[in-house]
Amino acid sequence: MSLQEVRVSIREGKWTRPTAGLALGYTQANLVILPKEWAFEFLLFCQRNPKPCPVLDITDVGSPHPIRVAPEADLRTDLPKYRIYRYGKLDAEVTQITDFWQDDMVAFLLGCSYTFEAALLTAGIPVRHIEEERNVPMYITNIECTPAGRFRGPMVVSMRPIPSRQVVQAVEVTARFLKAHGAPVHIGDPAAIGIEDLVRPDFGDAVTVKEGEVPIFWACGVTPQVAAREARPELMITHAPGHMFITDVRDEELARL
Repeated sequence: MSLQEVRVSIREGKWTRPTAGLALGYTQANLVILPKEWAFEFLLFCQRNPKPCPVLDITDVGSPHPIRVAPEADLRTDLPKYRIYRYGKLDAEVTQITDFWQDDMVAFLLGCSYTFEAALLTAGIPVRHIEEERNVPMYITNIECTPAGRFRGPMVVSMRPIPSRQVVQAVEVTARFLKAHGAPVHIGDPAAIGIEDLVRPDFGDAVTVKEGEVPIFWACGVTPQVAAREARPELMITHAPGHMFITDVRDEELARL
């Protein structure tokens, strides 16, 4: 499907699955929506933690339209699935947020590692969750983010198993995409960053790690959802893990930003 066909399919509720491998070549983004009162603190959290929270766009107060990256899109309807957090606790998962939108809302779009997957595939590097038609596995680590106001907590990472002979190449390919988490934050032993069991991700689905492959971990835009547990805003809306917003920006444009 073309980008427009994908967006219409999502808007009409026909596509409610993860977006990995969808509209390849277009930048995907994590979503965080907060009341204006909380927006500055969250922006400061992003500035202090650019690996998990690289900012692509911020909407005007009350506007659901991301003018910089997709001016014709509507963030209330154009993601396959959303999460509603109230006082830091997950309250609901829905396929549109029109009924939850408030006039004081500010939306943040953060870079997503799905963006560099087309470049990995082009380089002949396998992306296992796409092969197995699963959501990417994501884990809460022992790597602490730099606090900002009420936002604090551990970094979340996504994992992709890479053949050992291609590890250096995978690092080089992804390092170009600074606005999509860039180079990995850890390579190898999961226990070194507090992950006890790869087959039990905190978000997403477990994938096969084959003999001769090395688990590689990239910073992940689900990190704000964990930080919300500490900050406890009265209302925070995010994407459901793996169910991203697809922008009008081409991946290669992002790599040059």
